[in-house]
Amino acid sequence: MATDLTVPRTGGAGLDVAPIQRRTMRLLFTTQIIGGVGVTIGISVGALLAARIAGTAVAGVAQSAGVVGAALLAVPVTRIMARHGRRPGLVLAYTVGAVGGVLVVVAAATRSVPLLFLGMLLFGGGTAANLQARYTAVDLAEPTRRGRQLSLIVWATTIGAVAAPNFAALADRVTTGWGLPPLAGPFAFSATAFVLASVVLLGLLRPDPLLTARRLASADAPPTAVGPPADAAPTAGGAGPATALVRARAPRTAGMRLAWSVVRGQPAARLGITAVAIGHLVMVAVMAMTPVRLGESHADADVLRLVGIVLSLHIAGMYAFAPVVGWLTDRLGRRAVILGGVGLLLAACAVAGTAGHHTPRLSIGLVLLGLGWSGTMVAGSTLLSESVSAGVRPSVQGFSDLIMGLAGASAAVLSGFVMQLAGYPVLTLLAAVATVPLVALALRPVPTGAPGEEG
Repeated sequence: MATDLTVPRTGGAGLDVAPIQRRTMRLLFTTQIIGGVGVTIGISVGALLAARIAGTAVAGVAQSAGVVGAALLAVPVTRIMARHGRRPGLVLAYTVGAVGGVLVVVAAATRSVPLLFLGMLLFGGGTAANLQARYTAVDLAEPTRRGRQLSLIVWATTIGAVAAPNFAALADRVTTGWGLPPLAGPFAFSATAFVLASVVLLGLLRPDPLLTARRLASADAPPTAVGPPADAAPTAGGAGPATALVRARAPRTAGMRLAWSVVRGQPAARLGITAVAIGHLVMVAVMAMTPVRLGESHADADVLRLVGIVLSLHIAGMYAFAPVVGWLTDRLGRRAVILGGVGLLLAACAVAGTAGHHTPRLSIGLVLLGLGWSGTMVAGSTLLSESVSAGVRPSVQGFSDLIMGLAGASAAVLSGFVMQLAGYPVLTLLAAVATVPLVALALRPVPTGAPGEEG
């Protein structure tokens, strides 16, 4: 049997998949815009708020708390998805993010560092939901359109996220009039956006795409099929014995340990996870300290405006060209786009690291950084999703987001200390060196029959 991702337009159960997928894509597109505003408007001022409350060296640690929160939340969210579908998992993640935004506002008002860390940790729920949404788009996608449909959901974030940093100054002015302290307002707006996205998904994400994909796969599978023999080779889409065996019982047993055992046996899945994690690590390391870098050479009155412009350009690089990246992923192959993304990340580190205090050149570096992240994220996520079966897919995707989050959190924590001890140029140099393992793995032949991987 083909991989469970290869869902026909009309499944074995007589269900027409096309209208369900179109409805799912429209809904995800809308909520990604809302969630993108929520995540980005908070992130754009998170480092500045942390620096003013706890100091520059700790700013990276506080910023990384959101990344850690997104990573850790991936574990319960994907467990819920494995048992009950995508909808309750996404709703939970956005709700936790809203609670985190409220706690950050309270922390800013009381200047409480522990409460700030807790709020930023929970604020990562918004990021976790946005990341899991890209996988939701693939559950019922046609095999030849996986990269494009995943990238469309990534791209949807552009509409809200590019404008969100520029809303930060407006939100700050409005809420300051309400009595909130400086830089707290953006997080209040973020919490509102997360609640709205949660309510929309709770009411409208029906039928659940993951449960529908499993139902179709079960209808097409022999009733007594448990899996191939232990020595059987992987199927065309990469679903080998370990994933085939778990199909029937995945909702009860799927977890991080099982996901790791599946990934270890799938070279294509390992490459996908590595691409996503290292691309995210490099992006977070450089991006997190860019507002602090701008604050070194500009007055407070200008910092928020410049941060808004530079981060808007960076986010445009991350998301605006995602459909093109998805098309290239389907056309040229996953590995080729991953390597192209690495090349852009290296160019970004070179440009940003040598920009000095020249803001236009720094902006160019941040755009290249976003483009490189887009290449590794879209191609890596697509390769990972098609390398495993539907039964274990949520757990493997959650495992990938956990690794990605921990990698980004490590980068954010270290970036503050590197920035203080050695400066921004050294930070970009170390970020560039971090891509070496990914290049080595991507250049190593990976046996897989995934569409587009070998042409």
